[in-house]
Amino acid sequence: MKTFAQLLVASAAALAFTGAAQATPAAVPVAQRAIQGSGYVTTKDGVQLFVKDWGPRDGQPVVFSHGWPLDSDSWEGQMIFLASKGYRVIAHDRRGHGRSSQPWDGNDMDHYADDLAAVLDAVNLRGKKAVLVGFSTGGGEVARYIGRHGTSKVAKAVLVASVPPLMLKTASNPNGVPMEVFDGLRKAQLDNRAQLYKDLPSGPFYGFNRPGAKVSQGLIDAWWAQGMLGGHKATYDSIKAFSETDFTADLKKFDVPTLVVHGSDDQIVPIDISGKASAALVKGAQLIVYEGAPHGLTDTHKDRLNQDLLDFIQR
Repeated sequence: MKTFAQLLVASAAALAFTGAAQATPAAVPVAQRAIQGSGYVTTKDGVQLFVKDWGPRDGQPVVFSHGWPLDSDSWEGQMIFLASKGYRVIAHDRRGHGRSSQPWDGNDMDHYADDLAAVLDAVNLRGKKAVLVGFSTGGGEVARYIGRHGTSKVAKAVLVASVPPLMLKTASNPNGVPMEVFDGLRKAQLDNRAQLYKDLPSGPFYGFNRPGAKVSQGLIDAWWAQGMLGGHKATYDSIKAFSETDFTADLKKFDVPTLVVHGSDDQIVPIDISGKASAALVKGAQLIVYEGAPHGLTDTHKDRLNQDLLDFIQR
């Protein structure tokens, strides 16, 4: 069976692909956005972030941060479930991803964290603290947000199949993923981004490369569509952000109840260097391991994750 690195390198093809830039609508006032359920927040450096704001206005806020190279649509299974239970659910497309604008610079974890802060400021939490939920790269965003902005607006935190504390193999992180894997990912993106975004969900992301796996073409197509909507430069830069950022110091600043969920068969973000390591760094964190689950467990194990999120939030 091919390794993750081999799958990434093999995905490169002869044709290069450049994603088309997306025009971004003008910013929508917060009051209007609250009525419409979606709109735009403008950051201090002029980036417009697309935001979904669903559920009852007076509900407990649950704020979601998505993975690479996806957008807030990847959280819809969790958002519609929690909104139906009376929670206010909020998610944004990361800068350069989805329907947000595509800045050339600032595609790094510090900017991602500050963008999340801008979203929390703009949506008006109505005096309530939010539950922050991050998947994969989004878990890094949540960790860096707490590291930079603290927990004055945070009730609880959830890290799902998340990249902290550090993915990259270094002298101090000898069990990490070798740089050659991420270099291969970058090469594949430059060579043929469209094909790469077919190969990942068709294989290791959802575990569809495992014997006996029940393949969903719908999930593959949705993953591809979300990825291709993002900017070529932003999604390229984000590979460095999610792989080389060290979140150890950020995790040590967590002082709210924290849940860590990870699949034991995660081929993208191996559990030993991520979920288990993060749970060990966050004081009092609860770790739930989904045996045999792949990286994309928000879809493959949607019902279980929804219930685990609800139970943790209600505690």
